[in-house]
Amino acid sequence: MEVNFFEQVFWGNTVRQYLIFASIIVLGLLFKRIISRLLSKLTFKLFQKFADEVNSETFIALLLKPIEFFISLSTLYIAINQLKHPLDVTFFRYKKNKLNEVFTIGEFIDKIFLFLIILSVFWIVLRIIDFIAHVLLVRAAKTKNKSDDQLVPFLKELLKFLVCFIGFFVLLGYVFEVNAVSLITGLGIGGIAIAMAAKDSLENLLGSFLIFMDKPFTVGDVVKVDGIEGTIERVGFRSTVLRSADKTTYVIPNRSMIDGVLENLTMRNARRVKFDIGLTYETSNEVLRKIIAEISEFLKANPGTTDATVALDSFGDSALNIQIIYLVPMKKEFDLVKIKEDVNFNVIEIVQRNGSEFAYPTQRSIGETSHKEEK
Repeated sequence: MEVNFFEQVFWGNTVRQYLIFASIIVLGLLFKRIISRLLSKLTFKLFQKFADEVNSETFIALLLKPIEFFISLSTLYIAINQLKHPLDVTFFRYKKNKLNEVFTIGEFIDKIFLFLIILSVFWIVLRIIDFIAHVLLVRAAKTKNKSDDQLVPFLKELLKFLVCFIGFFVLLGYVFEVNAVSLITGLGIGGIAIAMAAKDSLENLLGSFLIFMDKPFTVGDVVKVDGIEGTIERVGFRSTVLRSADKTTYVIPNRSMIDGVLENLTMRNARRVKFDIGLTYETSNEVLRKIIAEISEFLKANPGTTDATVALDSFGDSALNIQIIYLVPMKKEFDLVKIKEDVNFNVIEIVQRNGSEFAYPTQRSIGETSHKEEK
């Protein structure tokens, strides 16, 4: 009796099985992108009312890769299960309840695919959380309150951590057949040791909650902590990210943000400027008083400076030291650097207009009337 070509057996499988195997893989590779986009669009419909301010392409871009990965795994799993050999070959033997059991290659592959499929499902869930956080950040950016800009990234990290935690126990239960309830009970016994080992992490976590409750700063504020000054970019689950003026990124544990002395420079209503100028000892009292009065009048008349104080402060080794103090209001129209420059130029003009000179380090010998540079 002549055997049908499709029923001929090669290496434990018929030609028909190999053809079905190849067809499933080819079809899966050809249509996975189309199916992924279709599933992403269908899933987006669930969030359409919630995310009416965000383009659907953002959602599709986030879900495309994890859904493609899920489809690829499913396709490969279905294709492999069309074959019999070598899936039925024994992988290893073990004893269970005093009975000899065998673990086949097929069962081993099932475990691998189950592990990867569960991972892909939780990957999709994490991407959906990213999208929800993105929508909330878009909404938060339209409000004047900066607290929500800070809260959304934190809740996003917290939720993703919880999802990963759940995913870990799902993998243990379904793939490795570990009793999750017994494992959690066992963890309670060693909880003290784990808590001691994770002491710093727990303190940082508590610090993040205290930051959100006390609100000593929000995203976008300029702060100074432990000598580091920068703009708050993100408050995370464990740490806070600062960006300094020279674009250096500092990652500071949340515990340090609440334990150390923290200055919120953004909450100041004005910035204080203090400096000294030194005039030569040849300057007469009359000229000295006139210079002080003119500098005071200029600072009082300048809209960018308030609470000005100008006074003869001390007698230096080679100069009469005049101390100048003023405040620059924290308003957008007042640029601190420009105002300081304007004040400095005017001080120079006032000193020169009154016939005085700025002093420099000198020594005077007995009987001499001229200055000599200190060597």
